[in-house]
Amino acid sequence: MNERPALRTETRAQAAVRHTSTRYRSAMQDPKFELFAYWRTSATYRVRVALNLKGLSAHDRIVNLDAGEQHSPEFVAVNPLGAIPALLVPGQQPLTQSLAILEYLDELQPSPPLLPTALYGRARVRSLAAMLASDTHPLITPRVKKYLTTTAKFDDAAWRAWQVQWFGTGLRAFEQRLASDAVSGTWCHGDQPGLADICLASIIAVMRVFKVAIADTPQIDRVIAACDAHPAFARAEPMRQVGAPGT
Repeated sequence: MNERPALRTETRAQAAVRHTSTRYRSAMQDPKFELFAYWRTSATYRVRVALNLKGLSAHDRIVNLDAGEQHSPEFVAVNPLGAIPALLVPGQQPLTQSLAILEYLDELQPSPPLLPTALYGRARVRSLAAMLASDTHPLITPRVKKYLTTTAKFDDAAWRAWQVQWFGTGLRAFEQRLASDAVSGTWCHGDQPGLADICLASIIAVMRVFKVAIADTPQIDRVIAACDAHPAFARAEPMRQVGAPGT
């Protein structure tokens, strides 16, 4: 009697990647949202990844930070802080702040979830995300660079040292958090990507643009390898966006 061939078992991680690819291909032809964006920003990258994971799409409205368009009266009317991203939802006032936008998208489209179901797990993931989106990224934004280079008279070497200092401080602390908790798996929390992974990848994405690297972070390196292999993260890469050098 012929034996039936063994069926290949698909892992949860492989299923998540396949599910995301299918959802992305079937995203709306006419996007529901408009996203005020710029190619290299960490915060915009976070929103792009979340949209991709959720199988949603948005029409980009480019705000050229290098040309100062974020200070234009038209954009300040959208976000008085003059910062991107901002998400336009039909019939609503603009949503600003990337973490708020991510949680909005997560509640709008619950699958796949960006937060775990357990109460403590959700708090842990939010804590990890805030370490990078709230405590690290704000120190290297264009408005901080402008102040340091004009008022504090930083030259290029001083600005780069500033970047290395604060990227390094944030990532080394993040590395310790991942290494000290058994809940960390392939991703920051378990076996599927979520809010913390998006925030971590957003920092690494801009570090790559600036050609800054922080050594001796094996936990982070493992998570970033998973991000690099995931289509939702790959499609959000800064160098693939409108306005990036070579596009």
